[in-house]
Amino acid sequence: MSSVLFLCTGNSCRSQMAEAWGRSLFPDGWKSASAGIEKQGLNPHMLTVMSEVGIDMSEHYSKKVDELPEGIQWDLVVTVCDRAATACPYYPGEKRIHLPFDDPPALAIGLPDAEALNIYRRVRDEIRAEIENLAKHLP
Repeated sequence: MSSVLFLCTGNSCRSQMAEAWGRSLFPDGWKSASAGIEKQGLNPHMLTVMSEVGIDMSEHYSKKVDELPEGIQWDLVVTVCDRAATACPYYPGEKRIHLPFDDPPALAIGLPDAEALNIYRRVRDEIRAEIENLAKHLP
């Protein structure tokens, strides 16, 4: 089983979606986890759009990198924002890929919920497509 870690700044949206897609699309082939440089809690709009595609995130919670279980050898570390790409630590033996996705909370500031949710849906679907492609980078 391959282990994949998704890193973002706040572990509230993009990295959480990536972890959830990894678990959903590859339940028997990947151990997926996510973390951030800081923890900001789970974004409610992100929870809404993930539930729309049948993904239950009730077991997810926002966490920092130093809260991850020790001793895991990550086969692949995927940064999903530019800040995480430069600020997150490296892990022994890892392969690292940077997939910079738009930040839905930043793009949705001040928008009505219907418009904001469309941004989250777009990024959700972009993340899914990239997660499907990640399988070629794993043993």
